[in-house]
Formats: sequence, structure tokens, C-alpha cells
Amino acid sequence: MRLPAAKKELGQHFLVDENLLGVIGRLAELAPEDVVLEVGPGLGVLTTYLAERVAHVHAVELDRSLEPTLAERLEPHTNVDLHFGDALRLDLASLDPAPTKLVANLPYNIATPLVMESLDGLPAVGLWCVMIQREVADRFFAEPSTKAYGAVSVLVQLAAERTGFHPVSRTVFRPRPNVDSALVAFRRRALPAEFTHVKEMVVGAFAHRRKRLANSLELAGLAPRDHAASALEAIGRDPGARAEELTPPEFVALAVALR
Repeated sequence: MRLPAAKKELGQHFLVDENLLGVIGRLAELAPEDVVLEVGPGLGVLTTYLAERVAHVHAVELDRSLEPTLAERLEPHTNVDLHFGDALRLDLASLDPAPTKLVANLPYNIATPLVMESLDGLPAVGLWCVMIQREVADRFFAEPSTKAYGAVSVLVQLAAERTGFHPVSRTVFRPRPNVDSALVAFRRRALPAEFTHVKEMVVGAFAHRRKRLANSLELAGLAPRDHAASALEAIGRDPGARAEELTPPEFVALAVALR
């Protein structure tokens, strides 16, 4: 069968080098009882590897033109469910059995929103092992007061701790991307109370990055400036601090102070 071409508009870069699969398996800590969610199976290289090692795989693919290729490749594996649709629109929380791990070569254009939604939207997922742009991987676990640090950094670090990192060569994909990639693995930790409220506040805090945090929260409609400044003082921060200066736990403390 002639293999389909990748679609640039869908951010497709198919994984074709099977030598990387062992690294993914190690970082994902695959076990026979795992139920894995894979978004963007592409040509099914990783899907096949997963199906041979775990109890069940949910593979979610947007591109219907890949269905014949995937169906043929995955026919021997009765423990794989193929779901066609937009992963950001499908009700992934209703998948049965519920995914316990998210292991995927994520399409570049949905990587960040998908991971962000899964933090609280897929509570059964306990470990992520995702191949993403190196820039995005660095952003997930960036330190405060750095250029890469932002709302995504805060929320990922509140929900999870990094357990693995592996730079990935451009040559493992077809077509080769114009950016560097990396595998990053992270394990869930207990979400802070009222994570939804904390999430809203963090997004608002970084919406106007160059402004003082108190001003940003007022502009986002989350707290009057004076109230936000007082809350910052209450957690031991300068009332004129900017969002990028606060650590993830300090954002939780700030949310409590604002309440």
C-alpha cells in the first residue's frame, strides 16, 4: 500500500524511525495493565508498539485519509480502538476503559491545548509521555523569571512533576520538521484545591505579561487592583510584582488570599 503524504495544515510529521520506540517505552514506563491514549497515530508505528505492550490503546486521529493505512496495520491488534475526530472536541473523558497514560507524538498545532485540557479533564491519566516541539517541552518546566515561563509552565508544574526528557532528532520524522523536538515525560501529582479557579487566575495573570500582576488581574476581571496588591503582600510578595516572578505554589497561595 502506498503510504499517504503528511498534511502540513494538520501539523503532521509522521514518526518513521522505530529506534525511538524503546526510549518512549522506557519514559512512559509501560506496563501490561496500562490503558493508553494516543493522539495523532499517523501511520501507526507507535500504535503498534503500544498495542503489543499494554492492555488497551485508544488512538485518536483527525485525518480520515489515514484510515485504510491504520486499519491494515492494526488489524492483528484487537486491543486498539480507533477514534476519528478532533481530539480537542471529542469527549475523551468518556473513553472506556479510561486512559491511564497519554503517550503520543502530538501534532504540533494541538500539543499545548491538549496537554492543558488533560490535566484536569482526564483525571485517570497519571503519566504523560509526549513528543512535542523542543520549545514547548522547555516551556512546560521553565523556571520563574525566564522568558519561557508562563501560564502553561505554572499549570503543568502544579499538576505534574517531570520524570524524563530526551531530545529527538529531526530525522525520525517524515517529512522532517523545521524545528527541534523532544520527548518529555511527567507524572501527575495531586491537583490543588479549586484548580479550575487557580487555572483561570493564572491565565489572567499572564494575559498582560509586561504589566504588574495586580493590574493584569484587574484587566482580566478577576480582582480589583488594590485587592490583588494586598493579596500579594499577604503571601510575602511585593505588591508591584509581575506574574513571571511567582512560583507555581505562590499562585495557589495567591488564589487562596484573593478568596
